[in-house]
Amino acid sequence: MGTPSEPVPPASVGTDSRNPSGKTFFGQPRMLANLFSVELWERFSFYGMQVVVLLYMYFEVSEGGLGLDQGVSAGIIGAYGGSVYLFTILGAWVADRLLGSERVLFYSAIIIMLGHISLALLPGLVGLAVGLILVGLGSGGLKANATTLVGSLYAPDDDRRDAGFSIFYMGINIGALLGPLLTGLTHNLLGFHFAFGLAAIGMAIGLTQYALTRKNLPEDAHDVADPLPRQKFLVVGLLAAAALAVIIAAILSGLITAANLATVVAVVAIAAAVIYFIVILTSKHIDHIERRRVLSFIPMFIASAAFFSIFQQQFTVITLYSDKRLNRSLFGWVMPIEWVQSINPVFIILLAPVFAALWTRLGHRQPITPVKFALGLAVMGLAVLAFIPLAGGGPNSSPLLAIVGILFLFTVAELLISPVGLSLSTKLAPHAFHAQMVALNFLSVALGTAMSGVLAGFYNPANEVPYFGIIGLVALVLAAALFLAARPIKSLMSGVR
Repeated sequence: MGTPSEPVPPASVGTDSRNPSGKTFFGQPRMLANLFSVELWERFSFYGMQVVVLLYMYFEVSEGGLGLDQGVSAGIIGAYGGSVYLFTILGAWVADRLLGSERVLFYSAIIIMLGHISLALLPGLVGLAVGLILVGLGSGGLKANATTLVGSLYAPDDDRRDAGFSIFYMGINIGALLGPLLTGLTHNLLGFHFAFGLAAIGMAIGLTQYALTRKNLPEDAHDVADPLPRQKFLVVGLLAAAALAVIIAAILSGLITAANLATVVAVVAIAAAVIYFIVILTSKHIDHIERRRVLSFIPMFIASAAFFSIFQQQFTVITLYSDKRLNRSLFGWVMPIEWVQSINPVFIILLAPVFAALWTRLGHRQPITPVKFALGLAVMGLAVLAFIPLAGGGPNSSPLLAIVGILFLFTVAELLISPVGLSLSTKLAPHAFHAQMVALNFLSVALGTAMSGVLAGFYNPANEVPYFGIIGLVALVLAAALFLAARPIKSLMSGVR
């Protein structure tokens, strides 16, 4: 039974959903397999095209690309990735106030598929803009609500929760593994637009699978947590139209450009986070314990944003590094650039079950979440510093084995922070803000991802020592600060670990 500040699972939910004595999926609720699968295919399509899009932007026109500036292209990818997570706020709000998490997830999957089709069929900058906007909007709606639905499968005091999120995270990374491998191969054999088409096919498979099984989710997955009164529909519609008009005006006036897009997204993410925390903390719909838990999430939000500003450079700096500095030759065959992005998912697939088993075995003896975050930041700092011995070489001078080792450390850090952060956001969420607290977690990813694009603008092979040195040392300092603050953060969590 839950505490007064946590919703008690409804009696109508059967053993298949939450009862550990029912049939399970690797010891978890069976419906985790459904969400595992749909997220796998969404990540296949998303990661399958993310690096391809970066290459598409800065490759020369003679190579099938658009010939854009390399730094601007990396910034756009950072801004795009940040926007995906920024859109989780919109998706979560629509779920909590209008449609419920299950329906938002379904409609978002359709939008994602249309975005990939636009990239595949529409030419040049038009296809790029339409495709990235649709994929960003749809992925934002899907991500926050898939996580919320996973959380709905567990009772508040179920010790399997962190392990379940680790398994769910493994599904994400199976898609992240296959996406770059297959779209990279398709790009090399047939061209960019065929690679985008393959991403659309992957999303169509995931959408079909989900449509056939969505009815089997728990009944409360369809609930609207805090329905918006009908008399406010017009006001909300006018505000949305005004916001869209402001964005269009800023683009047409030159206030928002491709060169500053990542910075704009980072600033918007910071502003949105401040506003969101204020709205939740001042809401009349949360009690004293829930308010303390939301306060405890603030330092975790900052740590998560710092982590992702480094981790997401896989799609900016490390992609550029793989193109210019990495020796990708294997027995006379040159590995596609995109395949480097599949190294991290391989390690996730291997290590996620290990971490899931570890947290399950330790139970209440496992480290509290702030300590896990501190360890993750420390490992990430060491991973970045590991680039320094490789600095100073020429093109194709960095050995492939070295980047494999560095991405292994990336993976260990990721498993200490990312799935744990997803789980934490569902455990600390006030009842009236379930999906929106998950969106706050993704908002930290939005800020970090946008910052990865901003930081990419400072990278070039000539300044690798100061670039990686400063970033690595900052990560270690933040890790030490979070470790020292772990006890007071735990106190604010009010029983949540």
